[in-house]
Amino acid sequence: MNRDSVGPKDGRPVRADAQRNRARILEAAEAVFAEQGASAATDAVAARAGVAIGTVFRHFPTKPDLLKAVVMNLLDRLIGKAEAMVRDQDPNALFAFGALLMEAAASQRAIFARLAETGVQVRVADALERLRPSVDVLLERARDGGAVREDLRSDELIPLLAALCQEAVAAEWDEALRRRALDLLFDGLRRA
Repeated sequence: MNRDSVGPKDGRPVRADAQRNRARILEAAEAVFAEQGASAATDAVAARAGVAIGTVFRHFPTKPDLLKAVVMNLLDRLIGKAEAMVRDQDPNALFAFGALLMEAAASQRAIFARLAETGVQVRVADALERLRPSVDVLLERARDGGAVREDLRSDELIPLLAALCQEAVAAEWDEALRRRALDLLFDGLRRA
């Protein structure tokens, strides 16, 4: 069972329609916040999801709860994509993963900023720790395939990726700067 299929308080299974509503609300929230910023009204999220505002609040009692859930939903999708990259067996997938991580962080900048206003800090390093099993496999495959230096370790790579993504979000780097920074990092990781 995943976290969406168990009730928050009593541990009982959540009805299928409630799970669908939750998924629709998260999808709508991500779209609304991307278009209008994280200060967008919760009413707009409810309207986009096609549910009553009370349904939104039943799943997410406060706006910070909704924002955190959007971030966790994004992280769950990133984990799924990283696991798919692991299954692909491509030695260069580590670079694609770094680009995916950077774009995901940049796309949620407004949500991270709004959460910070409420005292909740979202750290890319924390997210990467949940992704560590996939990162470890991608890194090992990249080393074995000659795509990166033989001495590169995940406890070095993860903080480098996290710092780059965190700064890109904090300083609001545009796409060209994000791409350039990743290229510079990747060039330093490649086998000479």
